[in-house]
Amino acid sequence: MLVDSSDNLRHVIKDYLEMSGYEVIDFKDGREADTQFNKGLYDISVIDVALKHYDGFKLLSNMRKVDKNIPIIVLSSCAAKEDRIKGFNLGCDDYVTKPFSIEELGLRMQAILRRCHATVPHEYISEDETIKFGNFQLNYTEMQLIHPKVTRTLTRKECELLKLLLDHKNKLVPREIILREVWGEDDNTTSRSMDVFMTKLRGYILIDCEDKVLPKEPGQRKVKYEEGFQPPVEICNIHGTGFMLRVLDN
Repeated sequence: MLVDSSDNLRHVIKDYLEMSGYEVIDFKDGREADTQFNKGLYDISVIDVALKHYDGFKLLSNMRKVDKNIPIIVLSSCAAKEDRIKGFNLGCDDYVTKPFSIEELGLRMQAILRRCHATVPHEYISEDETIKFGNFQLNYTEMQLIHPKVTRTLTRKECELLKLLLDHKNKLVPREIILREVWGEDDNTTSRSMDVFMTKLRGYILIDCEDKVLPKEPGQRKVKYEEGFQPPVEICNIHGTGFMLRVLDN
């Protein structure tokens, strides 16, 4: 899957990749690419984040939500550290700045495909599927958090927030990414709201180990467990940075 607003560059990349043996489906419009990505299966994606009339970083984020394994290479005319960090935080596998060598891009694609296909099977995640983590299941469509003891119907915000954490389980998700993806804005009010929702979600998953939680002491904010016990599922607050949904492998 190739996405670039520039007709000339897109055609050059497509021609080179097709001569190299790839089957290329290309898009000029980021919104169309976003829609079509949900309908098909791709082995690798190359996307420009400087798309006309659409946020390329939003496209990257949406693609990663749909398919957690597909290799994604970002093309960008911006080499600033902040943009590169943003791209990798959103899930890209490589960040290539313009101008670049078409041959080098092809070699980068080959290297990524060798690594990914050797270790990770292609997995397509549909929003209609139930996502399992620990003893829980999240039915995204029905907005239900399912546990052997209880099934809880979530609010839309709770569901979106948990889904985002699941898409990046065992990885730090920065506060600004959560605010933008779930609330669409970043200010003091939404930041406080996010903290409230995180506290609610933490409470929901405590059902899995509530008998191991120690009584809180005065002034204590962090949940503490019996010595030696590690919860199978836990939302961790990385102070001042973001949150992580830590899930122990079964």
